[in-house]
Amino acid sequence: MTTSPQPPHEPHPNHDRGLEFDLSTLMSRRSLGLFFGAGTAAAALAACTPGGSGSGSAPATASAGSSATTTASASATPSASPTLTRAIAECGVEIPRETAGPYPGDGSNGPNVLEASGVVRQDITASFGASTTRAEGVPLTVTLTLLDNTNGCKPLAGAAVYAWHCDRDGKYSMYDAGLENENFLRGVQEADANGQVTFTTIFPGAYNGRWPHIHFEVFESMSNATAAGQVLAVSQIALTEATCNEVYATAGYESSARNFPNTTLTSDNVFGDDGGIYQLATMSGSVAGGYTAGLNVTV
Repeated sequence: MTTSPQPPHEPHPNHDRGLEFDLSTLMSRRSLGLFFGAGTAAAALAACTPGGSGSGSAPATASAGSSATTTASASATPSASPTLTRAIAECGVEIPRETAGPYPGDGSNGPNVLEASGVVRQDITASFGASTTRAEGVPLTVTLTLLDNTNGCKPLAGAAVYAWHCDRDGKYSMYDAGLENENFLRGVQEADANGQVTFTTIFPGAYNGRWPHIHFEVFESMSNATAAGQVLAVSQIALTEATCNEVYATAGYESSARNFPNTTLTSDNVFGDDGGIYQLATMSGSVAGGYTAGLNVTV
């Protein structure tokens, strides 16, 4: 399927229509059995703080299935960082499964970046391969902590995450007009022993119809990710209002400054059902020094 170029700053007509829309496109590449697979429960998350305070932290609510025994056992993980210890304590809140949108670049809707040499990288700011174009914007470091809900909330070491988002003008590489031959702001990382993946990128822009966000897919292994294989979870990170206001007041984000007031968390067609409470990143930093965003993802 080829996506027609869209007018600047306007969302695709099928943008983020929901999980049912995505499933209809995913079926061409992944069977329903693989997508939901045995044991592939819905992901769960709460916001985590990678070394800083921030607005918009999710509540440390545990599901009815979690227990103090499980938490205590998991907390004993050797060399656990403070971020990981908190993530384990908050494990149990289910993350909503969300749309991958019309610009996934994973082969389910047109081009596939996952099988390209060079997609496995921490810094996703620039394109790789035939182009080295760099996306400009305020620096952002994103850390996801992956936990295995079926195994006592232990870190999901060896899993992989594919992350992607729009540029500061709200446009997506590989899809939008003029960016068809670019693949910046897309990349894959493997979770370390603490179940953590970190991406270096830029702060995404805002476009009409959506709250600022970052897409991600979780795979059970790096080999699955780079072969566009079985997906364990598909979700999105919501960025905090305070941070968006700070970033969009800077030069280069003029279109985002105009678009951002037009959509709220509660009116967003992805986060609006619960205000993004379980997908809202905990953020810290500044425009001058860059920002960090953290989120716990329990699979």
